[in-house]
Amino acid sequence: MTETTPELACPIAPIVDIVFSRWTTPILWALNEYGRQRFVELERRIATITPKVLTQRLRQLERDGLVTRTYHAEVPPRVEYEISDLGRSLGPMFATLAEWSPNLDRVEAARRAYDSRGSAR
Repeated sequence: MTETTPELACPIAPIVDIVFSRWTTPILWALNEYGRQRFVELERRIATITPKVLTQRLRQLERDGLVTRTYHAEVPPRVEYEISDLGRSLGPMFATLAEWSPNLDRVEAARRAYDSRGSAR
């Protein structure tokens, strides 16, 4: 049996790594749904994210071209984040996932059934 890289075994793996990391999806969703936002607005919308992690994820999303950052040289300075055209192009994929979301009830039922078997495995 020959070994292969994850990218060759599953060509969508790099896409999953970029788009579905822990906080990327909620950030992109918020920017897509609510438009341009300041850091504090994003922080409020995604209440469980720490400022440090939000900063890191926004920088990575900007580096990946999925988010644009606009600095306004005012007093006090103002920074706004917006989903880019490239980020917006993920919309159909998110819409498909949203359509699949009713299946989460079935997933939860399967988990309960599996867990109820306990040590019988």
